[in-house]
Amino acid sequence: MPVFQYEALDSNGQEVKGQVDALSGEEALSKIRNMGYFPTKPPKPKGGAREKKAGSSKPKSRRGAGGSVKVKQLTQFARQLSTLQDAGLPILRSLRILEEQQKPGTFKRVIGYVADDIEGGATLSEALGKFPKAFNRLFVNMVAAGEVGGVLDVILARLADFMEKAQKLKAKIKGAMVYPIVVMGAAFGIVMGLMLGVIPKFSEVLKEMTGGELPGLTRGLMATSDWIAFKYGWAVLIAIPFIWIMALRLIRQFPTGRLVMDLIYLKMPVIGQLVYKTGVARWTRTLGTLISAGVPILEAINITAETSGSEVYSNMLRKVHNAIRQGDTFANPLRQTKTVDGLVVNMIDVGEETGDMDKMLIKIANNFDEEIDVLVGSLMSLLEPIMILVLGAIVGVIVLAIFLPMVKIITSLM
Repeated sequence: MPVFQYEALDSNGQEVKGQVDALSGEEALSKIRNMGYFPTKPPKPKGGAREKKAGSSKPKSRRGAGGSVKVKQLTQFARQLSTLQDAGLPILRSLRILEEQQKPGTFKRVIGYVADDIEGGATLSEALGKFPKAFNRLFVNMVAAGEVGGVLDVILARLADFMEKAQKLKAKIKGAMVYPIVVMGAAFGIVMGLMLGVIPKFSEVLKEMTGGELPGLTRGLMATSDWIAFKYGWAVLIAIPFIWIMALRLIRQFPTGRLVMDLIYLKMPVIGQLVYKTGVARWTRTLGTLISAGVPILEAINITAETSGSEVYSNMLRKVHNAIRQGDTFANPLRQTKTVDGLVVNMIDVGEETGDMDKMLIKIANNFDEEIDVLVGSLMSLLEPIMILVLGAIVGVIVLAIFLPMVKIITSLM
């Protein structure tokens, strides 16, 4: 009979390692639970059970499987795999079906390699963990929890729901930025057209008519036009956004830089509220999903810290993690960090007391999602008049600078 090695926690929370005889991984899990232990990882066959069978072909070269995968593809994969598992199909057969359905590309190759590893004796979570660019730690650990608990189909469905909601939130923020970017881009193009083609012609005419005696505003406009048109100012203006983006990316390569940038975003008027609510919704939904999937709280906090997307919340979660290891609750160190408002802390405190912390975290995320919808709508309402005022001021300055000399000429002729 095959021997399976296991890692588990006893009733006191102490780590236990051992071996158990079983015909399959499912039977091994059942025996471990009957012993009063809580498995933390799927049982592994001992010895050479994971090696390729004699006579099998050589393993495929893993070329073309190192690229990233779109979230939409991952969401669809998780949803379809959940459906196939719920229907009772073996995991290997399910993966082969999904591999055939995929269009040629990175993800199709990755699924094929994952199926090959499972055929060789690996668990699904172990096989997925070999492709970190396709399946992040959150995905792999939730799958591992589903394998341990025997509810892989349910966990995959939750994972698909989580990724769909995260994408909707991201799309909401991006959609809110499209309108102002398009308007400001069009305005920039119009102003550049005036500076390059119209103002230089007016400049020559006005200088001839006034003998070079022009108002200060007109001289400033003509100097700006001359710099843009004849001194490569247009190239500088076009390059500034790209330089700015590259500088921000360089800064965010370092933890201190990320922390400073995230703090600046949180302190910005109006935008700071959006960043705050988006960040809290993200880490609470991630942590709630992991806990509900059966991932141990300390491991769940570590994964959430890595995937929070904000150095501020990553540092906060690490402090909470250290405090819990020393016997504290979740709410107390969270309150001391002062990174979230009192409502969030109190809701988590209630969740701890009632034993429904995962549900409370998901409820916090859902509430913040609704507030983000309202805030995005308010921002759009605020941006429209601001953009109109800015564009009106730019056009007004240009028109005034052009007509001031004409008014002076007309006045001198009267």
